[in-house]
Amino acid sequence: MNFPPNSPISSETSFQSGSGVLPPAPVPETYLETETQTRKADHLRVCLEEDVQFRQTTNGLDQYRFQHNCLPELDWSDVDLRTTFLGKSLNAPVLISSMTGGTEQARRINYRLAAIAQQYHFAMGVGSQRVALEQPEVHHTFDVRAIAPDILLFANLGAVQLNYGCGVEECQRLVDWLQADALILHLNPLQESVQTRGDRNFRGLFQKIEHLCAKLPVPVIAKEVGNGISAPMAKRLVEVGVGAIDVAGAGGTSWAKVESGRARDPLQRRLGATFADWGIPTADCILAVRSVAPQIPLIASGGLRNGLDVAKAIALGADLGGLALPFLQAADHSETALEEQADLLVAELTTAFFCTGSANLADLRQPGVLHPIAAR
Repeated sequence: MNFPPNSPISSETSFQSGSGVLPPAPVPETYLETETQTRKADHLRVCLEEDVQFRQTTNGLDQYRFQHNCLPELDWSDVDLRTTFLGKSLNAPVLISSMTGGTEQARRINYRLAAIAQQYHFAMGVGSQRVALEQPEVHHTFDVRAIAPDILLFANLGAVQLNYGCGVEECQRLVDWLQADALILHLNPLQESVQTRGDRNFRGLFQKIEHLCAKLPVPVIAKEVGNGISAPMAKRLVEVGVGAIDVAGAGGTSWAKVESGRARDPLQRRLGATFADWGIPTADCILAVRSVAPQIPLIASGGLRNGLDVAKAIALGADLGGLALPFLQAADHSETALEEQADLLVAELTTAFFCTGSANLADLRQPGVLHPIAAR
């Protein structure tokens, strides 16, 4: 298996980059915490401390099973997980999904995630950078390029912010600040509905997304946040020019539950509870998007928790598998825990390939490798 040798990550001040040892993180100026920063901190706290997972809805990957190959005619070292996405090489079809930024806890997590992405050549997205537009002094909590000079890196903004004062100039600023390879526009109508004082004007966004796609010099990735993207929506997004789609389907973290967990308003808490299992399962989203956009670069996220889930997503038609919570929990714990998580993920992926007789991603996608359980 072609994979870089591991190098230990001992502390934040010893993260390695192409130019050598990085200096300690900058100390930010003193500033008053904004409502957006408070929300960011709440999101981390709730995700790490409370049960915010879907209960009744699964990601749908449990409905599929690989055909075991008892004589794979491969050496373990023959398995090649390498791929390319948006023109950039990766050592495995893995995205560290967008999570956080804007606070000092978020900075520590982002720096750790970036170091592991660089070490393993995973792709990485940062959390919504809206807070950095509001408070440029917190930009450093997202700024991971010095730590990870070679990775495929995604900037991030809520699409609805195009109706609240953000345009091409602001999006370009986010990309430039991060030296990003693409911009994620996340789509989160349910989260905004449940969120206290959420931004809920989604009118006219297709036209604005089309304008942004035409003007921005990097690809725009349309991403849900855990409720899925249907075939008709994927078709329209492709028509307006998005360069990739992240389905972010139901079955993982429920942002309705997250917002319900942090809400002080009883109505918002109950609203989040009602819609806690709302959405399209991730597996269904992959098949739906591929039915209308067979060539679009496609990320599957939403409830992926291990390498076997990533392998199933790839076999169904995704190009990358995105994981958030497993990486978040490990990064919050320690650099060692995060490296162990990455090692396990790669081992799980390799095992799925090896035990299906698949030497590479193309082999894993061949007919007969993955079966719907009901059809067996």
